[in-house]
Amino acid sequence: MAPPSKRRPGFSRRAQYGIFTGYVVAGIGALIGAVLLGLSLWRPANFNGPRMVASDAVAPVGRISAEVRTDSQGLIESIAGYYRAGSQNAQLKREVELARIRMAEAEAVAQENKRLKALLDLRDADVEPVVVSRIIGSTAASTRRFAYLGAGTSRGVTPGMPVRGPRGVVGRVLETGRNSSRILLLTDSQSVLPVRRAQDNVVALAEGRGDGLLRIRLINLGINPLEIGDVFVTSGLGGYYRPGVAVAVVSELTNDGALARIISDPAATDFVSVDPIWQPDAIRGAATPIDQGPGE
Repeated sequence: MAPPSKRRPGFSRRAQYGIFTGYVVAGIGALIGAVLLGLSLWRPANFNGPRMVASDAVAPVGRISAEVRTDSQGLIESIAGYYRAGSQNAQLKREVELARIRMAEAEAVAQENKRLKALLDLRDADVEPVVVSRIIGSTAASTRRFAYLGAGTSRGVTPGMPVRGPRGVVGRVLETGRNSSRILLLTDSQSVLPVRRAQDNVVALAEGRGDGLLRIRLINLGINPLEIGDVFVTSGLGGYYRPGVAVAVVSELTNDGALARIISDPAATDFVSVDPIWQPDAIRGAATPIDQGPGE
């Protein structure tokens, strides 16, 4: 019969001595622990030295852990601050652009008032809109650029009335029904609008290209005085649009003018106001050729 794989300690004196020694060491350790516990309760100040030695021993590890924790928190805060700064920067850009448009409009209005006062000694009153309504549709899939307004003749809308968004000109009423109207947008290829540079009297025609941009064609040819970033406003020529309303910002120069980005994008505009025709007497007899839309 084969011997068992594990022998009981009773068959080996060495094993018996080892077990006995283990019990003795454990008992001594328990006794020392009990003594130290009693001393710590009786005189806690006696253990200040060993505690500080142990604290000094682990202090470098604690400092490294604290630095890593602080650096990681700083990295996370930096990343979060970067994303917050991006959104804040975009918002500030939009606010600066809107403020610039408003400043250009105010400058244009001030210059127009100055000219009118000098020539006619008149003061224009604020224009009250005929109606404020929502844009209910557009011709996004067509080569033409029209929009549809949820107001018509029942609310006083008539063909030829200019349409404005919060940022500037959107277009002009082309056709009207009882409860809806069709608007010829500035970006339509048949749209031509008399404009001038906001800071001076450089006059031009803003022609739609059908691709979302306007072509600024100078009336007085010669050295191109335009610069990227110039703001153009309505000039009042033609009698439909009152002067000084924001139209476009120059984005690219050409030989005879520039390409400009429309300020009041209809795609980003929900509500618009329909204004009365600025000089109805001037257009009552015959439509102005440069402000003529299709089908009129």
